[in-house]
Amino acid sequence: MRNRRLIIALWTVGIVLAVICVIGLGFVNYRYCQQNPGGNDFLVHWVGTQVFMKEGISPYSDTTALRIQTLAYGRPALPGEHELRVAYPFYSIILFIPFALIQDFTLARAVWMTVLEILLILMAFASQRLFQWKTNLVVLALFLLFSLLWYHAVRPVINGNAVILIALGVTAGLWALKIGYDELAGVVLAFTTIKPQVVLLIILFIFLWCIYHRRWRFVAWFLGALAFLFTIAFLFLPDWIIQNIREIVRYPGYNPPGTPGAAFAVWLPAMGNRLGWILSGLLTIILLVEWWQAFRRSGDFQEALWTACLTLVISQWIGIQTDPGNFIVLFPALVLVFATWDMRFKRFGKILTITSMLVLLFGIWAIFLGTVEYGSQPQQSPVMFFPLPGFLILALYWVRWWVVSRPRAWFDELYAKENQKIQ
Repeated sequence: MRNRRLIIALWTVGIVLAVICVIGLGFVNYRYCQQNPGGNDFLVHWVGTQVFMKEGISPYSDTTALRIQTLAYGRPALPGEHELRVAYPFYSIILFIPFALIQDFTLARAVWMTVLEILLILMAFASQRLFQWKTNLVVLALFLLFSLLWYHAVRPVINGNAVILIALGVTAGLWALKIGYDELAGVVLAFTTIKPQVVLLIILFIFLWCIYHRRWRFVAWFLGALAFLFTIAFLFLPDWIIQNIREIVRYPGYNPPGTPGAAFAVWLPAMGNRLGWILSGLLTIILLVEWWQAFRRSGDFQEALWTACLTLVISQWIGIQTDPGNFIVLFPALVLVFATWDMRFKRFGKILTITSMLVLLFGIWAIFLGTVEYGSQPQQSPVMFFPLPGFLILALYWVRWWVVSRPRAWFDELYAKENQKIQ
């Protein structure tokens, strides 16, 4: 009885401290939002959701875009400025309704930022769980700090980018598939399609892999959840797909370079696009080869995780419109590398992991600060497309032999020994 009371007391204290920390974090975020206007990624969907809820005006309409631009710039967007138009599928408003109910944008943005920061912490622990990475307290503490402070975490928080939720959804979906919760994986990954360009290839790989290995529960639940989202959207805005496609086609015209080819074209106008097509072609061949090899391995998704992580990374360079602000979705691939180094190389692996975290933390911030262009908002350089995916492609192929090519029993034994040693 005494132990039970002690456990209840500890849980109560823990919950109270957690609530105090969240409230404190929210207050800090509110003060930041008061002093630093921005959060345009969130503003677009906050206004779009409010306009539809209150007035029934399509979030894809010019009226909605004008209101967003007026709030952001104090006037309509000028030629060459970001037009701040809604380009997510219509069912994404399910995500933004709770925040659209908050009438003050500064407060709504602060609450949204707080949620995103909490999700970053959850994603760090979920990624560890996904790859069974148990390390010492020093590495764990540095890893959690890195998860919150590196460029590809801070940028989407400040901008209010929902990609953090997508990254957590991808991580949770991979974990659910690994442990056999195919129904949960199908539902979670269906909801990640609110940013379809970010998850298109990883979902295609998982979908085909599940068909090949007859994991029909995932296929059924994914398609069923997606059909549910589409049906709800049709009920409220019957022609939303046509309107959404118009915005997707329009999107690259007012955004910074969104593919490596577009980035090359900024520096080499005469041949940049061709270099982009060559890169896309090579990466497509590599990805198809890796997919086929993953299909031919066993139906245990543990053995497909490396290919899933490679797919996440390559999808950023293969020619699909995206933005370095979305690269937090690559976090599971980064944790796979860290976990393998840590467990394969023991002490040297921990040193290598810590060194890589420090280099990525300070190095990517240094590149951003050294190349940033200032306008109404700081604008990242196209060079930001290359450091993280380049590092991850090299690192993933470094660890491939231990994760994929070695016998499965060897890798599981490595995990078991390391975890037993730490415990």
